[in-house]
Amino acid sequence: MSLVSINPATGQRLHIHGPHSSIQIAAALKLAHAAFLGWRETAPAFRARHLRNLARILRAQRDDLAALITAEVGKPITQARAEIEKCAMVCDYYAKHGAAYLADEHPPGAPKRARIAYEPLGPVLAIMPWNFPFWQVFRAAAPALMAGNPLVLKHASNVSGCALAIAQAGADAKLPAGLLQTLLVGSHEIPAIIADPRIRAVTLTGSTEAGRSVAALAGAALKPCVFELGGSDPYVILADADLALAAETCAASRLVNSGQSCVSAKRFIVVAAVRREFEKRLVARMAARRMGDPADPATEVGPLARHDLRDELHRQVRQSIRRGARLLLGGKPAEGPGWFYPPTVLTNVKPGMPAYDEELFGPVAAIITVRDEAEAIAVANDTIYGLGAAVFTRDRRRGREVAGQLEAGMVFVNDFVRSDPTLPFGGIKQSGYGRELGLPGIRAFVNTKTLWVG
Repeated sequence: MSLVSINPATGQRLHIHGPHSSIQIAAALKLAHAAFLGWRETAPAFRARHLRNLARILRAQRDDLAALITAEVGKPITQARAEIEKCAMVCDYYAKHGAAYLADEHPPGAPKRARIAYEPLGPVLAIMPWNFPFWQVFRAAAPALMAGNPLVLKHASNVSGCALAIAQAGADAKLPAGLLQTLLVGSHEIPAIIADPRIRAVTLTGSTEAGRSVAALAGAALKPCVFELGGSDPYVILADADLALAAETCAASRLVNSGQSCVSAKRFIVVAAVRREFEKRLVARMAARRMGDPADPATEVGPLARHDLRDELHRQVRQSIRRGARLLLGGKPAEGPGWFYPPTVLTNVKPGMPAYDEELFGPVAAIITVRDEAEAIAVANDTIYGLGAAVFTRDRRRGREVAGQLEAGMVFVNDFVRSDPTLPFGGIKQSGYGRELGLPGIRAFVNTKTLWVG
């Protein structure tokens, strides 16, 4: 089956790529294993030089790579350029700190002859989605490469151009052959690739359903995994919140990548005393965002990436309204070419509605009214997901206390949740397990070896 990329702003076909054959897949895995045998013997300083060179290539090609993201995904061009810069940043980060993260350690209280060493595992299979087609790859690739592991990429079928460009960036950076490869394959090839003994670990960013499937395959092969899956992040607005700050921050988070982010704000849990004022401010901030041609630097909201995603989002909105939610803004697919959906705000959202129970993957904000702080925390935790969360209050100490009660892998106070190369990123419950980025990100795929020298 061919892999087709379609411009979501126009609906026009961009390119078609034929899938790799079984012979090509086998050759890629053989090359990855051969690359590992040499790369694992290199010094951290040597790997760091290659990562810095990769960062340099990404920055030099930023505009072209960003334009490719915009064409395949519909991401506003300014956000696409920022995505490429962030990829360069994560390469620089691990180039700078990787050696220290991988250095042998002597645990407190351990015998003097004992050490902990962090050694590479081998080729890592990365199964990645379309919504951040470079960043989600590089936040796995940079630490994997620095740790001594090759990375084999299986990307989403609608971003094959980005997938090939990632491998080409590695070649342009003079990475040794086999260290950063792209496989153009369908999902039906994944079981055999995971089962191949040359693949030593798996990382996946995607839906919870995809995570379950891949976890079963990796579990059967006894291979370590990192999963970053779905999210329905709650943003708690307490009675003493700075409502201007809260509304601006919540709108910004909800509309990142036109609402197509696992870690963006989705449920706005507002104490009743400030609900009306927050609604007014949030609607104003959402309405002020400019929707249009994603190639225009002035555009803030682009199209959804596929027509089926827009259809599903609209179903969720209409069904929520039929069950009692009130529409304050948007709620109707844009007319004309492309798969645009306007910034939308729903209020009076309650359990039993898709806007409460499901992840909304698009520019739709769901407002849930609660009596007080205790109910806000209970509602925030009333979800199968546990990726990110935020709380807004003028009392920072209170914010920290509430943050401690929210069931999520990441909680921000008076700001929106986002990934940062320096900090661990990941979730709990059905949002996945394991961590990317920071110190945990580079140690996710190493052999933590106990050494005792007598």
